[in-house]
Amino acid sequence: MTCSFLHTNLTVLDLQKSLDFYRQALGLTEVRRIEGDGFTIVFLGDGNTDHLLELTHYHDRTRPYDLGDNEIHLAVRVPDRDAAHQLHAQMGCICFENTDMGLYFINDPDGYWIEILDH
Repeated sequence: MTCSFLHTNLTVLDLQKSLDFYRQALGLTEVRRIEGDGFTIVFLGDGNTDHLLELTHYHDRTRPYDLGDNEIHLAVRVPDRDAAHQLHAQMGCICFENTDMGLYFINDPDGYWIEILDH
């Protein structure tokens, strides 16, 4: 059996804040949207791959999500790590750096971590 990745889901507290963050920090854009009874799902794409980031927002949610130990993360490749690092530093979203390994992490408005790589 084989499979192909389709999407990864994150549940977010403030949909617009998350959409703005992912557009500014990673260049992800909305591909499609589903409006349901009490929820909105927005799929974001990078324009390069078929993999989508699915953001789910429950309209009645008022408190942040408990991410536990937050050991789960996404990883993305950027064409220019130095330019990406500069942008993310300006945005104030860098949460961890490992200069020996040449990588760093940013966190989104809900506290999810995204690993930034250039290779």
